[in-house]
Amino acid sequence: MHKRYAIKITGANDVSSFISKLVSNGTKISSLSIQNGAAHFQTDRKGLQSIRRLRRSYRVKVSVRQVGMEKGFKGIFSSYRFLIACLIPFLASFFLWTVNVESDMPEVTERIEKKLEKNSIVPLKPLVFIPDEGEIRRELMLDDPALSWVRFRRVGTTLTVIPMLSPQSDENVEEDGPPSNLVARTGGVITRFELKSGERVGHVHQTVKKGDVLATGILEQGGKTTVVGADGAVFADYWVEYSFSLPKTIDFHMQGDEVMQLSFHWPWQKNKADEQDVSPWSFIRSERHVEEKSGQFELVEGMEETVLIPLLKNKLLSESFSKAIVRDEKILHVSFDNDKVNGTILFLINDNIAVKRPISQGD
Repeated sequence: MHKRYAIKITGANDVSSFISKLVSNGTKISSLSIQNGAAHFQTDRKGLQSIRRLRRSYRVKVSVRQVGMEKGFKGIFSSYRFLIACLIPFLASFFLWTVNVESDMPEVTERIEKKLEKNSIVPLKPLVFIPDEGEIRRELMLDDPALSWVRFRRVGTTLTVIPMLSPQSDENVEEDGPPSNLVARTGGVITRFELKSGERVGHVHQTVKKGDVLATGILEQGGKTTVVGADGAVFADYWVEYSFSLPKTIDFHMQGDEVMQLSFHWPWQKNKADEQDVSPWSFIRSERHVEEKSGQFELVEGMEETVLIPLLKNKLLSESFSKAIVRDEKILHVSFDNDKVNGTILFLINDNIAVKRPISQGD
């Protein structure tokens, strides 16, 4: 873009002759006017050089001012281009621009990304249509036993998903050994079979005692006998007597409400702490976190069904196998002392009761 200059010519001599000389030299002159003996016009850089070269010969005074400089920042902020430049990032701040999954395991990252895409949690989706964190967490943890929890970090237009894996099972993988039968480790009522090999000996709804054979690893067909070994699980209902002693005052920690904080910032302002998470187009930065609540409560009479049984049920399941469930419970007795709560409760458990017993030579 060529610069334009506003020129003012004054002097004791005839100003018109100076103007004529400029025209004869090919100087570009526009917006020419004569006021009170002074000539006002506009020219370009080449014309400005000609004026400076001839002014002494004609003994005139020259005032030069660059056209457009008087607008300054006022002209910039009033232009439609500036309004568009502000409107674009403002509108962009209402869309999700980045979805990240933080995990050290590539297979977990890929699995989470596919589920997010399946639920339409993808870039360029309006933030108002993004489900709440509880709904997203349920979808991600559905049919995925490897996940114990899913955390979220939403900063501006960036959503970061942090999957937390379940601890590795303490159950040891059984090594290959001699062919075995499956026998009951405790008494109970059989509810279902999940055999990988072998043949059922008992049946569903059958009552068995400890040591009874549930599945045999010896198959007989016609006059031929084959030892293959039994493997798998047999689930049954059985009662467990659970005695406990708890302090009367219990400390607790729990999740509270979700809190969202909004802050305004210019796109060029960056915070080193979240420099990689904030979109350069974001005017409004939102940050969500879940408050944690902690405190104490006292166990008193009347809390047996509402507090005590659920507390002991979770404790019992954490000590048992991962597939165990509690079907029913019966309170035998509970006593409240000055600082302790003691008692015994019967829990009806459904769990795998099958254990391997090597087939003896006499079987």
